[in-house]
Amino acid sequence: MPERTDLSALIAGHTAVIESVNSGDAGVPVLTRLLRVVQSALDAAGMAFVEFTPAGGRVIAATGAAEWTIGRPVPPDDPTVGCLLSGPRACQVRTDQLAGKLAGELAGRGLLRMVVSRAEVGGLTVGSLHAFDPGGTDARDTASHDVMSYTASCIAHLYGDQSGLPVHGDGPVVAALADGLAVVDRDGNVRLWNPAAAQVIGRSPAEALNRPLPFPLPPSGQVLDHRLPDGRWLRITSGELPGPGTQHVVTFRDVTDQQRRDHDRDLFVAVTSHELRTPVTVIKGYADTLTDHWESLTETDRRQAARVIGQRANELARLVDRLLSSAAEAGPGDEPPAPYDLAGALRAAVADLPAELRHRLVLDLPPGLPRALGHRPSLATVLTELCTNAGKYSPPDSPIEISAAADAATVCLRVGDRGIGIRPEHVERAFDRFWQGESGDRRRYPGAGLGLYLVRRIVEQQNGWVFLRPRAGGGTVAEVRLPRG
Repeated sequence: MPERTDLSALIAGHTAVIESVNSGDAGVPVLTRLLRVVQSALDAAGMAFVEFTPAGGRVIAATGAAEWTIGRPVPPDDPTVGCLLSGPRACQVRTDQLAGKLAGELAGRGLLRMVVSRAEVGGLTVGSLHAFDPGGTDARDTASHDVMSYTASCIAHLYGDQSGLPVHGDGPVVAALADGLAVVDRDGNVRLWNPAAAQVIGRSPAEALNRPLPFPLPPSGQVLDHRLPDGRWLRITSGELPGPGTQHVVTFRDVTDQQRRDHDRDLFVAVTSHELRTPVTVIKGYADTLTDHWESLTETDRRQAARVIGQRANELARLVDRLLSSAAEAGPGDEPPAPYDLAGALRAAVADLPAELRHRLVLDLPPGLPRALGHRPSLATVLTELCTNAGKYSPPDSPIEISAAADAATVCLRVGDRGIGIRPEHVERAFDRFWQGESGDRRRYPGAGLGLYLVRRIVEQQNGWVFLRPRAGGGTVAEVRLPRG
């Protein structure tokens, strides 16, 4: 990186990002745009932002030489995490002097120097911003550290606004902002309204004080779930304050995500029941036809009935396997990873796909592809789920493109479609268990919402990672990265 930061480029680029935010842009696209601005201003090799949740971290945006890390999990017990989340707000470290798998991967790719700054909301770390460079031992200038701290603060502000961030609903920023607090006097007027209350409800203290609560007050000691006019859900509790007069302290938080998860579970039961009932009904119908009318059916009719029974039985088997795998948190288990021919495994897995998918596939497997390190049998499950997903959300006659590539440390598998695409704010939620998208359009497509969840489980158990991104020209690309063998 240069000894002096290009502040004019930073200011111009940041201004453009702010204008895009003011125009309604939000979430991961804005975050990625901001990373590109900072990378250019610092002349860094690459940038990355890790979002933290109680379960650990995950790279949700990256640029330049670090783009391969998108979707990469960062375990909470990784020694690198403890190093980065303690000490000064912004610091410089050498990756080849850090313990931990991710640090080793960065150093192995020649990204030897890293400047990191924490993004904090209310004293809680919501993420960390990283700038990478292949440089040697020379130190970065103070201005570069200031730029990283400033940018991390800007990102924290995006989290505070909750405009498309966090991408995970259980991150610490949610806890930091979720609990609104109000004190209500005996006449029902608000006497105290904390900053979190203003954030949750969207009313400033000036708009809320000396006015009635904008939602019902539950009896003391009881809990009330209330839906706001904008569709969000609040969980409200209240209790009486001791002292003269009757005052209530009211706490409330936005539980929209929890309500959505409850809805998703109910939807899962309903959809799964339907998904099971459909093939069973068809199988029973054709089997009864064969049993009751065997003599009157032509040989062609019998073969057609048997073919339909076989197809529906395969659908039923895949669905049951998916449900059982989800219930058991299935994966390769304790079987040690082993090198295998990724191209050969993909061709074998393609041959086992349903005929309606096989005729749409376009394979691009380069010669000399390095071997992958993992569990070869599970690759068939990964490919089946990704191709099934691609086929479900794209026109019946459109191609499904399967390609593979490699770099110095990983081999990757990509499955691309030309369908309805995925919204940037959904690229992470799509991997949630039972999640199927929020728009009405998606409910036109069958499924139990387990396919991508299982794919991520299987891939990450093999020290790999998977992510989605919108495809240029429309559609979605799913990319799986596995260690080289």
